[in-house]
Amino acid sequence: MPTSQNFDSLLKQFEGVTFSAESDVLLNTESDAQNSSDANETARYEVPKSSQMVNVTVQTITIQSLSGTRTLLNSSDVLLLPKYLDDQVCINVVLGVSYSITYTDAGEITAAAVSFVLGTINNTRLPIQQSFEITFTQLNTKPVPLSGNPGYVIGLPLRAGFRPPGSGIIQSTNTYGQLTILQSSSNQDCLAVEGVRTPVLFGYNMISGCKLRITASTECQPLANIILNVLKGQNFPEYVASFGNSQAQDVLDWVPITHIQSSEQGLCQIPVSFEIEVKWSKYGSLVNPQAKIVNVSAMVITTILAQTNFGSEKTIQIGSSVTFIDVSTPAEPGYKAQPTIDAKLPFDFFFPFV
Repeated sequence: MPTSQNFDSLLKQFEGVTFSAESDVLLNTESDAQNSSDANETARYEVPKSSQMVNVTVQTITIQSLSGTRTLLNSSDVLLLPKYLDDQVCINVVLGVSYSITYTDAGEITAAAVSFVLGTINNTRLPIQQSFEITFTQLNTKPVPLSGNPGYVIGLPLRAGFRPPGSGIIQSTNTYGQLTILQSSSNQDCLAVEGVRTPVLFGYNMISGCKLRITASTECQPLANIILNVLKGQNFPEYVASFGNSQAQDVLDWVPITHIQSSEQGLCQIPVSFEIEVKWSKYGSLVNPQAKIVNVSAMVITTILAQTNFGSEKTIQIGSSVTFIDVSTPAEPGYKAQPTIDAKLPFDFFFPFV
């Protein structure tokens, strides 16, 4: 079965452009039943061999300019080779390669595709950074989108969910709807934006808000419930994944959301702000650190609603924010202690000087 560890050797073994889909898997089972006429017979299931060669097809080719803008080529059949335009500029340089391998449950490769990002570089901006990735997808299955492997990737949504008693984490199938905040609109009307949300993306500090008009006939408690529903949404999650690839069954890889209430003393208190704070740290190797979420808190700030005179109205500002804080401990170089010299000299070593 192809894996990320043996992919390079497969490329060399099959000359780099084709894969052998040959499979030789035998499954032998024996009946344990006693006093049966077929107790000594063996049921044998064999996956038929295949000598089919699977070509690596080019899915897309994207061209990146010197300024960083990207353009998708209409045809991927064109062979683009690197070449110099002048002494300083070279075009069609490979900046990124993405392989996609499809296989069956028996380990037989059925399809292979590749996508390229070719760019224009200037020798005054050397060295360049290249990216390579490979994904394996089993046939007739839908891959689960992740937000990192293992650490979170900046710009991808935070993975969140609920945990019923005695169960693992339950998540929404919409990865961009698992943890959201209020989305601002042009008219700034809180009642109009109820249910309109925007996803919380890792590493992106965000702030949004709306305005709410209050009259003398407005009742306090129903108003507080409406505002809280606008700020938190209908289904605010209980847990956030520590890593971008945390599995739902690994409950210890999920961080519970801590709820904090900040309020003033008074008869009528309404929420005016909802603040989410995400603390994360760099985990693993110093060469390639991975982003790990270590703490998530959600604070509701309330204020006292003053009584409005009959026939008049006032407007209050409602806000929501997300803040990411890096709590990584700075790396410090470590040195071994200097060796101690335990030397014993004879008592007359310095004779006759001492």
